[in-house]
Amino acid sequence: MNATPPPSSRVVIIGAGPAGLMAAEQLADQGHDVTVHDQMPSVARKFLMAGRGGLNLTHSEPRERFDRRYGEAQPQVADWLDDFDAQALRTWADGLGAETFIGTSGRVFPKAMKASPLLRAWLARLARKGVTIKTRSRWTGWHGDALAFDELDGSSEVVADAVILALGGASWVKLGSDAAWVPWLNAKGVDVRPFQPANVGFEVDWSPLLVERFAGHPLKNIGITFSGHTARGEAILSGYGLEGGAVYALSAVVREAIARQGEVMVHIDLRPDQTLSQLANRLDKPRGKNSLSNHLRKSLHLDPAFIGLMREAGPLPEEAMALAQLIKAVPVRLKAPRGLERAISSAGGIGRDQYNRELMLNALPGVFVCGEMLDWEAPTGGYLLQACFASAVRASRGVQRYLVNAQS
Repeated sequence: MNATPPPSSRVVIIGAGPAGLMAAEQLADQGHDVTVHDQMPSVARKFLMAGRGGLNLTHSEPRERFDRRYGEAQPQVADWLDDFDAQALRTWADGLGAETFIGTSGRVFPKAMKASPLLRAWLARLARKGVTIKTRSRWTGWHGDALAFDELDGSSEVVADAVILALGGASWVKLGSDAAWVPWLNAKGVDVRPFQPANVGFEVDWSPLLVERFAGHPLKNIGITFSGHTARGEAILSGYGLEGGAVYALSAVVREAIARQGEVMVHIDLRPDQTLSQLANRLDKPRGKNSLSNHLRKSLHLDPAFIGLMREAGPLPEEAMALAQLIKAVPVRLKAPRGLERAISSAGGIGRDQYNRELMLNALPGVFVCGEMLDWEAPTGGYLLQACFASAVRASRGVQRYLVNAQS
């Protein structure tokens, strides 16, 4: 890294989620005067929410496969990951006393599992590094060259040497990601693509019987296929439709297909580890006085919810091969994605042609962007947080170089 400019360089970061806080730490390490503003009463609320069921920081899979999780944004995000990859994130977390481990799924968690211990240690370290965090400080755009804020004691204006915007996307509005910043950037000539729900469930017209008996029931160790894409994992039979990790992994391609053509059909493999012939052979045995449902339960240990899902496609076939074919590809018609207010994350945001490789906006020299406000998406599994952290590292390094050049 280039020589550090004088400590008088003033950097303002707007947004105190994981991306904003990571950028603050990186720049404080370079000797800058860093202030982080956030409109909420406390910081990193979405980060804390994500950690309630176990904070999935990143994933341990090889980089080639890891990079593919970002779809169309793969080249861009892979470039960020060259700066700050999964191992770098684990080392960083370990340094906060949040020693990490790899779960059976390959996902990486802190041993404490929760986000709160890590966040407390992180905020303490930021305070020691001199980072100022101002909560209940809502950014309201620009007033001339100054950043304008509404705060508890009135409005204020701040002039900074460099700015990082880490304002999040448009999901979880109640936690602060409300996309209120879009018109202010539009007014400055920055194109922002419409936000869409990502990592979201899809609506299905289930029968009343399935909803009554199986709503909330997990479908474990399944495969879901759509248009040549297959995701393995778990789904949940929701009262409104289908949700869960395996569904979220396909949400981007399914969402886009529904936007183009309306409803789409996916196929669920209830026994992805068994071949069609293996299933047919096990089913092609006399069932005696057993009902077909009991025969399925005894022959294949199929959960009642699995059988209920199969019945949604129509009467169960009696012939073994036809029954096996249904088990390997239960058709489910997805009607529409749930709205942004129900999404874990969002697609859309600032287009990739709106900023340079260092994440500085073309229309606003000295203003950098990172995190979910950029136009990229990824499935759950640690990929979202990893890219947020990595983009923050890239933006902070861009700020460093920008300030060095401004001093020369």
